[in-house]
Amino acid sequence: MQSRVIDGKAVAADVRAGVARDVAALKAGHGLTPGLAVVLVGEDPASKVYVKNKGEQTKEAGMNSWEYRLPAETSEAEILAVVEKLNNDPAVNGILVQLPLPKHVNAERVLNTIDPNKDVDGFHPVNVGRLWIGERTLVPCTPTGSVILAKTVQPNLSGMNAVVIGRSNIVGKPVAALLLRENCTVTVAHSRTRNIESVVKGADLLIAAVGIPEMVKGDWVKPGAIVIDVGINRVPSANGKTKLVGDCDYESCAQVAGAITPVPGGVGPMTIACLLQNTVEAAKIQRGIK
Repeated sequence: MQSRVIDGKAVAADVRAGVARDVAALKAGHGLTPGLAVVLVGEDPASKVYVKNKGEQTKEAGMNSWEYRLPAETSEAEILAVVEKLNNDPAVNGILVQLPLPKHVNAERVLNTIDPNKDVDGFHPVNVGRLWIGERTLVPCTPTGSVILAKTVQPNLSGMNAVVIGRSNIVGKPVAALLLRENCTVTVAHSRTRNIESVVKGADLLIAAVGIPEMVKGDWVKPGAIVIDVGINRVPSANGKTKLVGDCDYESCAQVAGAITPVPGGVGPMTIACLLQNTVEAAKIQRGIK
């Protein structure tokens, strides 16, 4: 059996189209144009490309976009001052500080300075708490995108056995909280999980977010399961260059799963799309719009 390939690019395009419709409605009904500010410190090449793409897609959705590019030697105090300025700017609905930050900067302190209602990454402790107790909040983008992709295969996830591999604050824990909201029975597996292969074998829905290239093999996967591969790992290829692979061994898992995300082209495109969605949601929260 060859599994269905979940096309993250196509789903992300649908999400962005929905964001554009929401933006148009906010402009027409409330005179509100959502705005996203991104702070980039240093010259990390991958971050520069990512920030550029965020800016372009924000504008394409009809929103305002600002970029604050700071030298790598910028002090923590100066970065915090920029964040506070954006917190106090009513035109800015979303603030994103691009990670990684230089080593001399305390990233946790910077992220925790962002107004929780403008925290479009969903990393602030206030938003983490709101997520776990089921309140309206801003949720991390990659977990949100992962659940959206799973629901393109099975719109009602209620009652499914879901296994999350990985317990990071960025993906593993928040995606577990989202799956509980969907009424899944959730198991979080990690480096200390005993007999992890048999734990994974019980999953109707598997979300792999552990950061180990091709860790999950096809014989770990329950026949017909939905497999969402969050991993993005760069490994050597046969031609002496490198290639991107996920946390799942795609070839073997695709022979067993009912549906699977590819790497690249699966979860990755969803992250920016959900960031735009969060910016709209942040604007609504700030204005008291349901």
